[in-house]
Order: sequence, then C-alpha cells, then structure tokens
Amino acid sequence: MEILIVEDELIAANSLAMDLKKLGFGVAGIVNTGKKAIAWVEKSPPDLILMDIMLRGKMDGIATAEAIYSRRQIPIIYLTAYADQNTITRAQTLPVYGYLVKPHRLEELKTTICMALAKFQLDKQIYEQLCKEKKANQIKGDTIFTAFHELRSHLTYILGYIEVIRDYSEKLSSEQKQKYFNYVTSAVSEITELLNKLLLISRAEEGKIPLFPTNFDLVSYWEKLIEYHQSKTDIHRIILSKYKQICRVFLDQQMVDNIGHNLLSNAIKYSPNGGVIKVNLTVEEAKNEVVLEVKDEGIGVPKEHLEKIFCPFVRGENVGNIKGHGLGLFIVKKSVDLLQGRIEVESEENKGTTFRVFLPRQLPVHHDPLQG
Repeated sequence: MEILIVEDELIAANSLAMDLKKLGFGVAGIVNTGKKAIAWVEKSPPDLILMDIMLRGKMDGIATAEAIYSRRQIPIIYLTAYADQNTITRAQTLPVYGYLVKPHRLEELKTTICMALAKFQLDKQIYEQLCKEKKANQIKGDTIFTAFHELRSHLTYILGYIEVIRDYSEKLSSEQKQKYFNYVTSAVSEITELLNKLLLISRAEEGKIPLFPTNFDLVSYWEKLIEYHQSKTDIHRIILSKYKQICRVFLDQQMVDNIGHNLLSNAIKYSPNGGVIKVNLTVEEAKNEVVLEVKDEGIGVPKEHLEKIFCPFVRGENVGNIKGHGLGLFIVKKSVDLLQGRIEVESEENKGTTFRVFLPRQLPVHHDPLQG
C-alpha cells in the first residue's frame, strides 16, 4: 500500500510520513504543489492520496484532485484545518473518501485511511455489479454508468456533511447543524427516488411489471393530483379543463400515477419563473380513448433534443441548474407503452412544452368492466 502525501508544509508532511510508516503503510512520496502531484500520479500512480485542501500556488487541493480524477481513479483523503463553507462545498463536487483534520491523531489517521479504502472497494464492487446489471437488463448506452455517478454524488454529499458535523461540531451553531442535517435528509430522499426509478426501469426492461387494472374516475383522479402539485408551488397556477364531469376508465392506476406525477412535476420544474400550466382531459368517443394534454410556459426543449427526450438520463442543454435525473419522461413513455397508448410532444425554446397522452379507456379484457 503506497500513499502519496500532497502537503506544502514540510513539518506536517514529514510527521504524516512517519505516522504512516508506524501504521505499516508505505510512503510513495511527498510533493508540495498540485502540479507535482499530477506529474507523480501520471508517472507512478499511488494506491491512495492524502491531499491538503489549502495548497499554495495556482492549484489548490480541490483543483488538483479534479485534475487527477480526470486521469485516474484513486481514492483521495483531504487534509484540512477549519475551512470556509465555499471550500467545503467545492470539495464535495468530487468523489470524497474522507477528511482528516489537522493536526491529525495517529488512531484517526488509521481509521480514516481504512474507511477510505473500504469505500473505494465498495465503489468498485458497485460499479462492477452495475455493469452486470446493464448486461442482464439490456439497459443501453451509458445509462447505468450515469446512475452510478449520480448515486455516488449524493453519497459524497451525505458523507461530507456528516464529517463536517463530526469534526466541527463545537464551532457550528445549532442553525448550521440543522441546515447540514437538512442537506443530508434531502440527499437521502434523492437517492431513494432515484433507486425507485431505477427499479421500475429494470423491471420494465425485463418485462416483469404486472398490470392490475381497476375501474376509477379519471377526472376525480386528476383533480386530486392537481391539488397535490398545486400545494407544492406558489408561482404556478394549474388549470384543469375537462370534457366530462365523470370519465370512468379501466386502467392500472400505478401506471397512470407514473404518467401524471412526472408530467406535472416536469411542467413545474421546467417553468422556473412560474406561469400557467394547463391540463386538458378529453374523450375520443369514436376510438374509445382518453386524451390527456399537459401544457406549460417553461423553458421548452431544444429542437435537436426532441427526438431523444424519452431516453434515460438525457436532459436538454438549456436546463441550467434545474435539478433532475433525466428519468421522468423515460418512465412516462414506459408507462404509456404498458397501457398500450401513445404520447406526442410539441415544444419551443423559451415558450413552453405540450405533452399529449392517448390512452385506451380500458385495457383489453374478456368482458366490459365499465358496463359492470
């Protein structure tokens, strides 16, 4: 096990080197700048790097770590004294395998390194397992790799904030601690949502999603769905126009949920300045199908992106800082297909997007459940 020390304070670097040797680790070398660290990694990659965040010179530890990660996958532990929030936030944009507060303690050094190596091995195992899942479930392109990095990003945030609370607990106010706990809770929710979506996609790809159609009123369903989403926003107004007061259908309500929630969530999310969201519900009597239309006044979809809009993990170049996984519309399309329907989309940048979903009023059965 060879460890590279990147530290511009000679005394601290030598102290680290001696302690590493006491613990039975090898010291690959000591460098004092980001440029030298990158050159070392290129020539002789170590097994782990101890990286001072506050390096002097043109490249601090975070910039150096970013350059190294673009070339090699090597676990990095940050060495840090108390840093400002901007620095901590920057550090968490990259895979983080541990923080070590200076001056370090011998036992803490050992524990942090062991945990970092364990996390790195777990990452490798997850990556390998996801590769197997990709082949087994026939999820194409870079979908599974994107999911892996998305999950690791959320886990990095969780780890970072927990370690900040642990190491700087006495220096943080109760408000700051609560804010960090809220960040962790939010990241856990993001992971749960992503895993649920990935599970649904996996089952859909395997053809293992059973349908359980029930008889329910689609108008009442949409009224409740709109009420729920309206309660989540103060800058949007969601208007429902319906062809009839009652529209009974015999469909799988979970699939309808997938369609409704994702279309409304997207309409709100991608209309960051607010506006009117129109939901039109009509019935094509001759075809015995319902037509659902959701129209927003948001950022729209670039023309060249429209043909890929239902692909997983694909998002338009104009989304900016709007959060999302790029899975919602993929799930909408899968749900529409399972209900033997079809979906259309019209969009223009900066003017909004309209989705039209055509669904049969009932899934094929041996008798007409709408007639009793």
